[in-house]
Amino acid sequence: MRIRKPLGVLAVLTAATLAFSGCAATASSTESSSGSIPELKPDQKVSIVFETYNLLQAGPWTDTVNSLVADFMAEHPNITVTAQPTQGDSGNTVGSVQTQMLAGAAPDVAQITFDALDFTVNELGAQPLEKLVGTEAIEEHFGGDYPFHERAATLADWDGVTYGIPYVFSTPVLFYNATALQAAGVPADADLSTWDAVADVARTVTAKTGKPALTMSCAVKGGNWCMQGLIRSNGGSVLSDDRSTIEFGEKNAVGAVQELRDLFDEGVLANQDATAQFESFARGDSVMQLQTSALQGMFMGAAKAGGWELKNTGMPAFGDKPVVPTNSGSALFTFSTDPAKQRASWEFISYMTSAHAYEKISSTIGYLPLRTTMTEGDGPLADWAAGNPLVAPNLAQLDHLEPWVSYPGNSYVQVDDILATAVEESVFYGKDPAKTLGAAQDRAQELISK
Repeated sequence: MRIRKPLGVLAVLTAATLAFSGCAATASSTESSSGSIPELKPDQKVSIVFETYNLLQAGPWTDTVNSLVADFMAEHPNITVTAQPTQGDSGNTVGSVQTQMLAGAAPDVAQITFDALDFTVNELGAQPLEKLVGTEAIEEHFGGDYPFHERAATLADWDGVTYGIPYVFSTPVLFYNATALQAAGVPADADLSTWDAVADVARTVTAKTGKPALTMSCAVKGGNWCMQGLIRSNGGSVLSDDRSTIEFGEKNAVGAVQELRDLFDEGVLANQDATAQFESFARGDSVMQLQTSALQGMFMGAAKAGGWELKNTGMPAFGDKPVVPTNSGSALFTFSTDPAKQRASWEFISYMTSAHAYEKISSTIGYLPLRTTMTEGDGPLADWAAGNPLVAPNLAQLDHLEPWVSYPGNSYVQVDDILATAVEESVFYGKDPAKTLGAAQDRAQELISK
């Protein structure tokens, strides 16, 4: 049985969601256990649309998704799945679904990032899977021979109800060019477990190369999921437990940002956007990078081509404070209101988060297998994990994972942008972190209090 995590007070629901909730509240305990949608008849034909941002990326991402869709249809010949990429802005998974929904043609299943969980449930109208197929089916899916990691399983729950099934995500890890570190006189077994230790190594390398040794995706736009982990690891938070108060202007949150500012002021942290960071590390210009573990495959290729050794470790700590990594990534939700399409959607979602799917997803793309015991003993990913030691820090951080926080209300994207801008200005552009983050907190609070 999974342990539910409390997710706080719900935001005000839309009229449609309220109506659905009112109906659900009258459901019997039997329906809650077994679900409200019937099984498909053997000869019943159903077509559904699956939207995924992974189809925006050529190579292993697209190939793997298309292969899994083909495998599913081979096993479910009565269900036809049309896979399509996120429409419009590639980073706006919610906006894509919302636009199509307004046109009366929303995808039946969509891959949506965790930062939009509040909006996806309370405004976009994601269907509660647990009420559609029943608690027993949900528990059975998360269990089995290779159960979901306990901290991963509940990431798409809302108010104790499963709305989505976590699909793919990663944690922030510190990649480093072991060859460059040793060339600068840093021992191969150098301590990189704390930010003080990382700063010492960065100073040594920077003095040798004349270039900032460290890059960090958390400190630039697009990296707020990772920045949340840094703030949590310094004892701060971005949102109160009751989801009513923005807190990224408070002392401990400011302290995490100040640490990055100090690294920049010392000349060891480079001011680069996300794309420049990837390229810089791949070229060997920067030799340490805190980054999503999803880029592991790309960095492995760069290391092989460049003739240097790639290593990694978990996210560093602030002194003796416990590290609290947060996750990036997404879950699969259904937006269909037709019972047959809802059943077909569930069959597809459960297939795409099965052991078979993760065997392909992890070994070909490199995403973390959420069914982590697949990497142990004689599991189907045991040889892959044993031959890929870079996976170990990512897996280990699952035990301490806290979820990527989604802000309440319709302005969650603006709140995220406000934080990202404040972090960049504080770290790289001379603004006072306490004043800048404090002002950003006030602006964000106005947005979520409307």
